[in-house]
Amino acid sequence: MNAAELKSFLDEKVLQYNNPNFIESDPVQIPHLFSLKEDREIAGFLAATIAWGNRKMIINNAKKMVALMGNSPYDFVMNHNENHLETLQNFVHRTFNGSDFSTFIAALRHIYTNHGGLEGVFTKHQNSEGLQPAINQFKKVFFEIEHLSRTQKHVSDPLAGSAAKRINMYLRWMVRNDNAGVDLGLWKNISPALLSCPLDVHSGNVARKLGLLTRKQNDAKALAELDTQLRALDPSDPVKYDFALFGLGVFEGF
Repeated sequence: MNAAELKSFLDEKVLQYNNPNFIESDPVQIPHLFSLKEDREIAGFLAATIAWGNRKMIINNAKKMVALMGNSPYDFVMNHNENHLETLQNFVHRTFNGSDFSTFIAALRHIYTNHGGLEGVFTKHQNSEGLQPAINQFKKVFFEIEHLSRTQKHVSDPLAGSAAKRINMYLRWMVRNDNAGVDLGLWKNISPALLSCPLDVHSGNVARKLGLLTRKQNDAKALAELDTQLRALDPSDPVKYDFALFGLGVFEGF
């Protein structure tokens, strides 16, 4: 395919997958359970944090997380006490356990109390190149509180070489207004043009087959390469192509 044919093909796949039918099999359904902005932010962040492995398990465990918070994530974050945190201790999703969960709750309260909330942190640290430096700064802010060192691995740092797939996916949910009812578009002070593709094994493999990516590892350098290609295809909304790459890989075995 030449460049025009590739863009046409991918644009078709975006339309095929970027619609409400996508929600029922994807963790993006978790923030859709809520109407309050802060509930959506927190539920989405927690769901994205555990978004690796079997997708049904991710969705089921994310629902358990918000149920343990009384299905009121923001109220729980801001008003919890030590007894409430005890109820989280038996939670586990792969290597994310109850101690990690409790640390995340404390860190989120710190962010909403002292840093203008999740949106405030990412908005403050964005730059004209993208949001990867903002993710790096977010991790620093997130772990300003006392925490177990083991918990740090659950927040990726692109400046340390990670593709930061889960946080980039979360940012897509929060920033991108797709007019299709999938991404929520809650954050108005960050441009979708700055978003990066949530690069994982599926999107990476499809991107390589389509000639969008040459680097073999799914790391920060690969993400920068893919971002350049996707921004050339659509400078204003590059991560819409995540739907195409992911859909081709997961649903079509491309």
